[in-house]
Amino acid sequence: MTEYERSRTMPAQPEHVFDQAANIGQLDTWLPAALHVEAEELPAVTVHEDRTDEDTSALLRAQRDQMRLEWGTRDQGSYTGWLQVAGIGGGASEVTVHLSFFDDSHDPGETMVRDALDTSLQRLEEQVRLRVDHAAG
Repeated sequence: MTEYERSRTMPAQPEHVFDQAANIGQLDTWLPAALHVEAEELPAVTVHEDRTDEDTSALLRAQRDQMRLEWGTRDQGSYTGWLQVAGIGGGASEVTVHLSFFDDSHDPGETMVRDALDTSLQRLEEQVRLRVDHAAG
């Protein structure tokens, strides 16, 4: 099993960050560009990966009371992940994303995963800023 974890501080209340992260209709705005999620009957989703051109059955659960998203493959159990939002005071939040690969064939490698996680967190922060700025203006 291989695990990866990255965190980023965002200048917004944790509720705003979580609401943006958990918005199923806007996951493509912050997930890695090569991943696309299509909701079925939640928590069931289909994840399309451009790199392999494959669709994978997965689960996605949002636990607002815990400010946590959890996901993973449904049938083959090859990976799982979670996103946790925590308030750190002063109107800021820390967002942590964790991935676990149980099947090495699904692990694209440390460099690619860390870059994808960092880029995803940056894109999520951009979406949060747009939402907060739009609500304030």
